[in-house]
Amino acid sequence: MKVYDHKHIKNIVFVGAHNSGKTTLAETMLFEAGLINRRGTVENKNTVSDYHDLEHERGASVFATPLHTEWRNYKINIIDTPGLDDFIGEILSSLRVADTIVTVVNARSGVEIGTEIIWNYINSYNKPTLFVINQIDHPKASYEDSFRQIKGLVGNNAVKIQYPIKLDGAQCIIDVLKMKCYKFPAEGGKPEKLPIPENEKALADQLHNELVEKAAENDEALMELFFEKGTLSEDEMRQGIKAGMLNHELFPVFCVSALQDMGSGRLMGFIDNVAPAAADLKPEQSLEGETIAPLNDKPTALFVFKTIHMPNVGQITFFKVKSGQVRAGDKLVNSRSGETETLHQLFIMDGKNREPVNRLAVGDIGATLKLKSTETNDTLHQEGHPITIRPIIYPEARTRKAVSARKQQEEEKLSEALKKIHSQDPTVTITYSPELRQQILGCQGELHLATIQWMLEHVYGLEAEFIKPRIAYRETIMRAATANYRHKKQSGGAGQFAQVHMKIEPWYEGMPEPEGFNLRGKEEIDLPWGGKLVFYNCIVGGVIDQRYLPSIRKGIMEVMESGPLTGSFIRDVRVMVYDGKMHSVDSNDIAFKIAGAHAFKEAFLNARPRLLEPIRELTVKVPEEMVGSVMTDLQSRRSIIMGIDSTGDYQILKCATPEAELYGYSTNLRSLTQGKATFSTAFKAFETVPENVQKSLVN
Repeated sequence: MKVYDHKHIKNIVFVGAHNSGKTTLAETMLFEAGLINRRGTVENKNTVSDYHDLEHERGASVFATPLHTEWRNYKINIIDTPGLDDFIGEILSSLRVADTIVTVVNARSGVEIGTEIIWNYINSYNKPTLFVINQIDHPKASYEDSFRQIKGLVGNNAVKIQYPIKLDGAQCIIDVLKMKCYKFPAEGGKPEKLPIPENEKALADQLHNELVEKAAENDEALMELFFEKGTLSEDEMRQGIKAGMLNHELFPVFCVSALQDMGSGRLMGFIDNVAPAAADLKPEQSLEGETIAPLNDKPTALFVFKTIHMPNVGQITFFKVKSGQVRAGDKLVNSRSGETETLHQLFIMDGKNREPVNRLAVGDIGATLKLKSTETNDTLHQEGHPITIRPIIYPEARTRKAVSARKQQEEEKLSEALKKIHSQDPTVTITYSPELRQQILGCQGELHLATIQWMLEHVYGLEAEFIKPRIAYRETIMRAATANYRHKKQSGGAGQFAQVHMKIEPWYEGMPEPEGFNLRGKEEIDLPWGGKLVFYNCIVGGVIDQRYLPSIRKGIMEVMESGPLTGSFIRDVRVMVYDGKMHSVDSNDIAFKIAGAHAFKEAFLNARPRLLEPIRELTVKVPEEMVGSVMTDLQSRRSIIMGIDSTGDYQILKCATPEAELYGYSTNLRSLTQGKATFSTAFKAFETVPENVQKSLVN
């Protein structure tokens, strides 16, 4: 295969809502370029992109799939992504390595919530973006409505390159950059190039002039030419459009019918000679603060953006060459682990098909097999030239489940399978909570969870059980209390004896030192689960030897690790040990540990113990017309609304919601809003549980 230089490699990613036609458009582009001889369809389950059994079963993309094609002396790497935000990890990894983002909009549905969610991420990456309005030939298509909604999304910087018309019953596309009319045969394919019809000339001229002005705005030299000549040539317009895309201030809009192969060739031509390449983008900064130059003659650096595990093949690692070039057999160092990896083979991937290559230039996307210790987000660099490329930041999990194998003997096998699923999709998180004694799986929603369950069953042959996770409550006290406990045990020979008197109080930051005690020592212990234990030695007269105080503290800590109300961790308590007794023969460490534990437990139960629950800061983005039903639901979940903001046609609700009330919220919100609302959560604080809830939990 020909090796292209960095100026002739274009990396594009298709994003857009579910059913916008991304997979069909990718298939059509491969067909147009001659990479495939026959176009597959999603319905027939034979597209290059959606090759996985799970995607065939669902009839939609679940994984981001790298493809490639060659067109007019350019190589175009295409990544086809899922359309649902449950699979946002697949989308983000693709956005990270794309040079140009192609946002596909269904002309029947316009800009849907999926597109709006993805747009927020596109904005954060600030990458060149163009829009493609698909299915323009559908009877219910509305190009103008779709364009108006795109403008609502990106503002007046959306500019028409094309618009559709019907001419003698045939589908046509008028291109106001080239000022031509493309008339397509009914079955699609190669169009007939015609002059713009007279009845469209005025509109086409108007849109052409608007495009000229938009192009000129992005380059001072072009602006001077525009003032001088009153117009720009086609090449000058391309230059201005490219500058505007690079500035993230101009968003060209095209129209196609991917299913009928109408307009895809022209779109590919624009991607070739206008859309920015890796060499055009502003160079990235490494974590070390160095500029990563996209040049072939620089030290090699690869960024790993995706990992998959294929049956009978093993681990496939996808990367983008960020600097230098890579050859089969190269040895590169993993900046995270420090281990050297040998890239025995290099491939260009088209779905599940692998095409071996000997070399890949800077800016290109490729894959290799069976690396020992390299994961998604890793950097592989040339020995002696250390560098770390900034990682992809993935969102926190929105849905959590406790997961276990149905057959106890398969627990280890389940853990290994979940590790592989996490390596493929870092938005899947796996943690074991010693506190809850559960393995907790985090993901992006119920649909995401269903795909994980499918993978476990069909790929790894495992039956797993997913249940509601326990809540990590905390226990504390609301008032002071005193207690004393005498431990006495005699069983022949040396016995056990210890007596401990203590007072306990609620602790808070900045509180004054306790009064009425002789403070002889103080320990502030930051508890691993949050909060503090403040332990005071107030012993006077040597009634308890100093060497037994650590044992008393150990006894207290044992109780704090399993509180008397629900077995949850105790936090934010201060203890004053002020009196007691010991025996010259029978007293020992174990006796004082037992006495300290019992005295603390008794005092705790007398100090008006309270349960604390984790509160999440919940942010919900919801269409204005649906705010009422969402707020009603939130109030039923004991949420406190902390603020409401507006953005476009959406309201942003910020709430404090108990974690216990968020179970199943992803599914419920989708049902309430037809999938048009999104949410995110972050830990906020521990707060007191209402009395009735505490009684239920303690019972």
